[in-house]
Amino acid sequence: MAILYVATSKSLAEWGEEVGLTKHLYKIGITDEPAEAIAPGLNETQHGGRADWTLVKHVKTDSLTDDIIRERLSKKEKAVDPTLYPRIRGALGIFKVKITNVENHIMVKKALAGEEPKNLKLKPTDIATYLFANAIGSTGDETSDS
Repeated sequence: MAILYVATSKSLAEWGEEVGLTKHLYKIGITDEPAEAIAPGLNETQHGGRADWTLVKHVKTDSLTDDIIRERLSKKEKAVDPTLYPRIRGALGIFKVKITNVENHIMVKKALAGEEPKNLKLKPTDIATYLFANAIGSTGDETSDS
């Protein structure tokens, strides 16, 4: 069974903010490796030219590929084009996330559940759940392992 994951890099976020992209840059991908090996694997290969990746959240999934995930997610969020930014060294699967989209997603979800909307203080796991919802069509909460 494959694992869909979201990872973040502090140095990538700082670079994104410096060049005017956004500090909310997240890597989403799918792997057959165990969850404990995802962040060390990204760091070892220096994915995106960075060696400080941390795993935010992961879920088990079936019948998805990186191409399908990127295609579905690119309908809502903008993928960082590795040909335009040579500092990320050809890394695919890095998305710039609009925080307003995440907030709207959470507020609508709460409103549909009959909960009272309140001020949101987003955490990286909230952003990961939003990315999962758009990549696999669910909230990402049902089969979460982290």
